[in-house]
Amino acid sequence: MSIKRKQEEVRRPVVRDQEGMLRLIKEYRLIPFFTNHIPGYSIEEHTPSDLWFTEENLGPWDWKIECIQSGEIAYGKFLCGGKAAFATVDVYREIINWRRAQTKYQPSSEQMKVLEYLDEHETVSVSEVRRLLGLKKSGADALLAKLQMQARLITGDISRVYRGADLKYSGWQRSSFCTPEALFEEMDFPFPGYKPRTLKSSLTPAESLEYLKETITKVCGDVPDKVLMRLLG
Repeated sequence: MSIKRKQEEVRRPVVRDQEGMLRLIKEYRLIPFFTNHIPGYSIEEHTPSDLWFTEENLGPWDWKIECIQSGEIAYGKFLCGGKAAFATVDVYREIINWRRAQTKYQPSSEQMKVLEYLDEHETVSVSEVRRLLGLKKSGADALLAKLQMQARLITGDISRVYRGADLKYSGWQRSSFCTPEALFEEMDFPFPGYKPRTLKSSLTPAESLEYLKETITKVCGDVPDKVLMRLLG
């Protein structure tokens, strides 16, 4: 089935609130936030335009906070060369296995300083990276994005920023980042019935790549390999 024919099927689920958004992410298991190389394959295209970041409704931009805080999904800039995306933990495990095995996704000495900082402090923010490395905000953002593409860093949490005399929330947010292992594997106080999760894959890196391709084609139909690789890197 062609991408164009499958597009209508991909568009069918409509996201109207955070519950629907989380449901869609779990159903698709791997999905970009914004429009990309595959038509219809994004949170943006599943959301009615009147709910997409308007003055009255912040839509998925705000709903993603509850999705992240559910503890059930990974969110970060790990698809399409460093664009925002969501994945279930089992799928994200294969992203880790594939990316970390690639030569082009090995951390630089500067990036290693951030990872070493995380060993001690557990989380890091843009402002902390700026202080640590003496970077401007754009440089710190770029460095964090590269670590997310390497699958060595993930969005740990996002908090809403309230501004002005009336403490209005207009979509400004503050993110903190951590390692995937810290977010999904480590838990100081396991609750009854809690089953530890592992990010260690049983597949080879090449098998993980094929698994990721199949995850996409299950919801998008036949997609040219070069298009899949633009998404997966």
